[in-house]
Amino acid sequence: MSERPPVGDRPHDEEGPTGPLDVDLLERRGLSLVIPAYNEERSIERMVEAAHEAGRDLAGLGEIDEFEIVVVDDASTDDTGRICDELEASDPRFRVLHHEVNRKLGGSLRTGLAAARGRWVLYTDADLPFDLWDLRKAFRLMRTYDADIVTAFRFSRTGEGLRRLVYSYVYNTMVRVRFGLKVRDVNFAAKLMRREVVDAVQLSSEGSFIDAELLIRAERAGFRVIQFGVDYFPRTRGVSTLSSVEVIRTLLREMKALGPELDRGSGRS
Repeated sequence: MSERPPVGDRPHDEEGPTGPLDVDLLERRGLSLVIPAYNEERSIERMVEAAHEAGRDLAGLGEIDEFEIVVVDDASTDDTGRICDELEASDPRFRVLHHEVNRKLGGSLRTGLAAARGRWVLYTDADLPFDLWDLRKAFRLMRTYDADIVTAFRFSRTGEGLRRLVYSYVYNTMVRVRFGLKVRDVNFAAKLMRREVVDAVQLSSEGSFIDAELLIRAERAGFRVIQFGVDYFPRTRGVSTLSSVEVIRTLLREMKALGPELDRGSGRS
């Protein structure tokens, strides 16, 4: 692996990045926030505002020097695409990538990760499932424990309803038993990664198995994954499709199809 840049070694700067985006600085000591979005017209502006606040905060603390926000509009049928185009026209740190056809979570995340230019990459959802203030802790943990991925788990999921709670428990148990992945909340969209992980891990999932595939391939490649708990804020705007029958079928189908390949990466037969 390439030499890692120091984290959090600069003086405190209250202002944070201002003016035009410095791409060279972004690549050397910057953060890309990657956000898949499908029909998020009611949430996307709030997320972008929160992302800007988090980016300025982290820069002020010396954790990063620059940041960008990369939204993947997954062929939304509402005004998400138009809103994102307007944001891109007025915001030098915002980029939107449009899918002509809906490619689901996996396809959207793969597009976003491929486009991210930062030295660190955060993957999260457009509905703000956790307080981005927790990125302070994520960066500190990454530095303290020499981790390559810091993934969050939800302290409480009672706001989701019983069905999703049961689905999640069963799925996390299946992934733990099948692949030996000791992560409590595999599909939670709160994963901070070093650039090396994004460059080294080649993903193929189109559906929601993408989260597990990312973590499994990263561990198989020798990257260190650690986890920490965050307060969870259930969606209040828009509609989640992650517990639909179609999504679950795709997830299980991809788990079965990719299982042998992921086993080979671990030396299992």
